[in-house]
Amino acid sequence: MHIAIVGNIGAGKTTLATKLSQHFKWDLYLEAVEDNPYLKDFYEDMERWAFHLQVYFLNSRYNQVLQIQAKDSSVIQDRTIYEDAFIFAKNLHVSGLMTTRDYENYFALFQSMISRVKPPDLMIYLKADLPKLIGQIEKRNRDYENSISINYLRNLNDHYTAWMGSYDLGKQLVIDVNNLDFVANPEDLGLIVEKIQGELFGLF
Repeated sequence: MHIAIVGNIGAGKTTLATKLSQHFKWDLYLEAVEDNPYLKDFYEDMERWAFHLQVYFLNSRYNQVLQIQAKDSSVIQDRTIYEDAFIFAKNLHVSGLMTTRDYENYFALFQSMISRVKPPDLMIYLKADLPKLIGQIEKRNRDYENSISINYLRNLNDHYTAWMGSYDLGKQLVIDVNNLDFVANPEDLGLIVEKIQGELFGLF
């Protein structure tokens, strides 16, 4: 099986993916953030580096999903190739930070790639409001994230709401994490595990 976790910056995707990987003994595929050579430059000058950053992420995610599809074991993935196109690149274009020419070029590349991609067996969306996202971002204190604006996060949340509302490629599970702390409270993690088991195996 291929299980993917989606959600805004700071929603807790990486932490939850790691914990679920340990619990279910799934192979873990994380987002290549620390090695991205454009990320720091992007947050300092989004308009200048938007296209470069998104192409890097798209290529990285495409190679990752090809690896996932070649495996026989179950996998949990932190963020998907769909978010690159339908959330982040789209938001940059709508916000005027990526030109129409660059966006159309990017989206044509995405469409060429997506024809070879199978959707996940289960898409888990971590839904989080701005106070939760901001608190999580501040807590992990990554230098390049200090300049992220509240408006940028709000726009991403709006795109997630629209995308998940129309997602029809497979099963999806929406988990509101605003009042959950699956790091400090084992009960919260247990609740999420039960919901996932219900979706995957019909256990309630």
